[in-house]
Amino acid sequence: MCKFRRSFVYDSKTQVKVGVVLDLQTAFSKICLASINISLSDFYANHANYSTRLALQFRDSDKDAVAASAAGKFDILDGQLQSSTFEIINLNGNGERVIGYWTLDKGLVKKLDQRNRTMERYTKSKERLAPVIWPGGSISVPRGWEAPTNGRRLRVGVPVKRGFEEFVKVRKDLSTNSTIIVTGYSKDIFEAVLRQLPYAVTPDYGSFETPDENYNDLVYQVYLGSFDAVVGDVTIIANRTEYVDFTLPYTESGVSMLVPLRNNRDKNTWVFLRPWSLDLWVTTACFFIFVGFAVWVLEHRVNEDFRGPPLHQIGTSFWFSFSTMVFAHKERVVSNLARFVVIVWCFVVLVLTQSYTASLTSLLTVQQLQPTVTNVNQLINNGDHVGYQRGTFLLGVLKNLGFDESKLRVYDSVDQLDELLTSKDGIAAAFDEVPYLKVLLSRYCSKYTMVEPSFKTAGFGFVFPKGSPLTDDVSRAILKVTESEEMRQIESKWFKKESNCTDPNTSLSSNRLGLGSFWGLFLIAGVASFYALTVFAVMFLYEHKHAWNHSNGEPHDSSRWRKLVVLLRIFNERDVKSHTFRKSGHYSQNATSIDASPNTHYHPQSPSTSQDTPWPQSPSSPSKGSSFSFFSDRRRDEHENEVHAEVGGEGKAEHNCGTSSQA
Repeated sequence: MCKFRRSFVYDSKTQVKVGVVLDLQTAFSKICLASINISLSDFYANHANYSTRLALQFRDSDKDAVAASAAGKFDILDGQLQSSTFEIINLNGNGERVIGYWTLDKGLVKKLDQRNRTMERYTKSKERLAPVIWPGGSISVPRGWEAPTNGRRLRVGVPVKRGFEEFVKVRKDLSTNSTIIVTGYSKDIFEAVLRQLPYAVTPDYGSFETPDENYNDLVYQVYLGSFDAVVGDVTIIANRTEYVDFTLPYTESGVSMLVPLRNNRDKNTWVFLRPWSLDLWVTTACFFIFVGFAVWVLEHRVNEDFRGPPLHQIGTSFWFSFSTMVFAHKERVVSNLARFVVIVWCFVVLVLTQSYTASLTSLLTVQQLQPTVTNVNQLINNGDHVGYQRGTFLLGVLKNLGFDESKLRVYDSVDQLDELLTSKDGIAAAFDEVPYLKVLLSRYCSKYTMVEPSFKTAGFGFVFPKGSPLTDDVSRAILKVTESEEMRQIESKWFKKESNCTDPNTSLSSNRLGLGSFWGLFLIAGVASFYALTVFAVMFLYEHKHAWNHSNGEPHDSSRWRKLVVLLRIFNERDVKSHTFRKSGHYSQNATSIDASPNTHYHPQSPSTSQDTPWPQSPSSPSKGSSFSFFSDRRRDEHENEVHAEVGGEGKAEHNCGTSSQA
């Protein structure tokens, strides 16, 4: 405790003001000042009936008594001499000590030095004072009211462990051989929590050892009163809460399964299929076929590359479509609608091939780590051995899952667990609480991973007796610590990962590309192809609407199927109006073949005789009475006129001469 003390205080009675000038820089003057004060105090103590009081007004002569006396100015307020210096007193029990001074010109100072008055600035910093000693001999500032611990230290029990000493480790102090030294993650968290309390709690740690490392006996010691609290990796479970109270958990909760990782790189014959999912492969193949069909429809009537025998046309369509995958298609595309479809599809193929290449490269070059086991039922069906930590409650959990007790193996430390998981006659998986498994992963992150399933637990907590007032306060302090940067620092201190560790979520994530990543591209390609086919169909039907509407003497309710056959036969013919056939001279070739072919029954004749000569029909041609006869006659006349128009000139003269000779 600290207070300010002024030296000169007098009762306000009849006063006689007396000025006293002393050189306060000398020891003699200080003795004189003390003697005068003592003398006056003793005199007035023995003569309390005196109403006249001397009001001494002291002034420092500063080695010039004449000047100080001549100044004649003394600070008096309410009949009291005002001092320009205050002592700062540290009260501790029945004693007191001066820890500094306060002056008008320099503020807080540790020592008075009038000679250096002008060289120091005014300050309020407590650093210029001597340290304050608080009750109990501590220099730490008390945080408030005292905890109800009956005036003694908090007896804290800690378990003695054989393994997983990152959480709590107990060893004897070699210098004293009587006290213990406690270290570990749980201990650091507990002391960080105590620093957040609004009062001081001093822990006194004591060790407790059990043969099987079962914490039930340790927790029961709190119920018996042997300890005031328990600090360690104690799991909050239901049967323990019947005897003690737990704070909020300070670790992650849950039980998980730890399994080894295996590298699948370059060990799969069909690895080239892995970049894409099955639905993406099927969709891509269907679109290759669909685009090939669309291009064939658009090019069949105007492009010789897409004509010929049926098998040749099918092969050409598939070849053209699938060759776009490597942009090796050599067939010309002459229809604008087909060009539009091919441009869109080539863009889709470009994106698909680049994505496939990147994913396959990743599969072949990046280490692919996959868990050896992903299901509990797989372990049970295979009869594999599994492990659990000694002393934990997981033995009953594993039995309830269906594991035979002969298949269960116990481990005590991280190194022993690693040995069991790597040996041939060891275990296939280990079940433990998440904090313990993270200790193993911090050392061997590239060898193991946690997989589902996980079971819910409450996590680790601190133990206090039933109804202890510390339980609620410590729980609130745990929340403050877990939300602070200090929690991360403590975790980094005890669970520091290897430098080559990668994110397990990244290592186990699937590298396959699914249909969901490209459905927009397929939508664009499908819409473009459907649009082109629709435009082509509308134009084709409009151009040949006479074949659909004309009945050729048949009833109006004639079969639509026969009309559809007519349109299909028209579609199968060349579009003689197309610029591609005119440019290639196909008309001239047709005319020559009609005149000179030995297989034709056509003979050049005059227009009058040509009308009486029937048009030769192939065996596959429809009969004259069919619905196709009218269209065939019309197409024959049109074609014959076009042939004569193309031949022209000299050919026409020769034809007329031949007719005249015959006549």
